[in-house]
Amino acid sequence: MNISIIVPLFNEDESLRELSDWITKVMKENNFTYEVIMIDDGSTDKSWDVIQDIAKINTNFKGIKFQRNYGKSAALNEGFKAAIGEVIITMDADMQDSPDEVPELYKMIMVEGFDLVSGWKKKRYDNKLTKNLPSKLFNAAARRSSGIKLHDFNCGLKAYRKKVIKSIEVYGEMHRYIPVLAKWAGFKNIGEKVVEHRARKYGITKFGWERFINGFLDLGTISFISRFGKRPMHFFGLYGSLCFLVGFISSIYLIVLKLIHPNVGLTNSPLFFIALTAMVIGMQLFLAGFIGELIARNSADRNVYLIEKKLGID
Repeated sequence: MNISIIVPLFNEDESLRELSDWITKVMKENNFTYEVIMIDDGSTDKSWDVIQDIAKINTNFKGIKFQRNYGKSAALNEGFKAAIGEVIITMDADMQDSPDEVPELYKMIMVEGFDLVSGWKKKRYDNKLTKNLPSKLFNAAARRSSGIKLHDFNCGLKAYRKKVIKSIEVYGEMHRYIPVLAKWAGFKNIGEKVVEHRARKYGITKFGWERFINGFLDLGTISFISRFGKRPMHFFGLYGSLCFLVGFISSIYLIVLKLIHPNVGLTNSPLFFIALTAMVIGMQLFLAGFIGELIARNSADRNVYLIEKKLGID
């Protein structure tokens, strides 16, 4: 199969039929063999009913329905596990991403040899204050932290070689950082394509200001994990040792001072409490942080989601 298109969605029943017709048109015009996997992320409208109706008309369309809303990362992760195409393309369901971009994205993967191609919505129709400015700040921080020169990490329209999506795990809110996860997994041929950004035709955006706060928090997480996930002791051990060393040297100084000046009270000096605090923090960094990170990274149920129904997927 040439292409798997993954469409995560939440309360998008108004746009799904039009989007499915558009995708079908593009696939037929280019003679692609394809599947479209729509992941209903706990919608409360009629999205799942629409997906079922579409699948009855066109068996290339498949569906996954979550029991509740887990978020975009969970939807993409389930879609990645189910996809069987040689090239996997993700797009949003609100029709702000254009299916007409698919043939060129496919070519960039299969002909030009990219492992991952990320869309760049160079001209946007979002609110400049609430979306564009925070997005620019977020992308600048992501570029600097990851070393990947992409303009739009959060663009939903992306194309992947099959091996890439089968080699990474998307959890939490890490869908923004799939290029970073791919680079961390050893896929360094990452490209970018300017794509059309269309004004929203149906409904309202499902994302608010909190996604940018979460985005920066996730950036810190992914930056840490990508650098120290396999060797956490290099982080916790280094700073824990430095902190403990500061406290230990301060303690030795106070002891020597006490031997030279017996009348000096150790506990009367602020340095005594600084040294004690530094040694305690150093031990906590060395032990508690290291153990806690190992537990988090090896949690057995980190990527377990309750799926209510599947349509056309084993």
